[in-house]
Amino acid sequence: MDVVPFEVEHLETIMLQPAQQHFFSYFDPAYGEALKLSGPAFTGIHEGRVLGCAGLVKQWENRAIAWSLLSSDIGNEFVRIHKAVYRFLELTDFDRVEAHVDANFDQGHRWIRMLGFEKEGYMKRFNPNGGDAVLYARLKNG
Repeated sequence: MDVVPFEVEHLETIMLQPAQQHFFSYFDPAYGEALKLSGPAFTGIHEGRVLGCAGLVKQWENRAIAWSLLSSDIGNEFVRIHKAVYRFLELTDFDRVEAHVDANFDQGHRWIRMLGFEKEGYMKRFNPNGGDAVLYARLKNG
């Protein structure tokens, strides 16, 4: 798998996992460009397929919101994606990184905890589809 800088075109080819498909309607060039410009981001590509995109949206100097989009055919490459995202988070300069996970997405909750995030709260009707989400945060040194 190759890890490359995120490009807007990566959104056009990723085959999103079912739990994230409700985001697909937002994938236009303007949305992709906003993700690209909002903070550091990268893409995992294996055998020409976009397996995942992830990045941080800077809120202010010491706070960012993490985002990730994963392919439904990620398969065994998930371990490599996980390691790349974990390393990325370890190296970030942000003291606080937040993430939002769909309340009903058990695999997402498991992964976010594996990345070192802790649950902070429950957000009703947070997602674009009207679904609830859970707020997680990862703090440097603490």
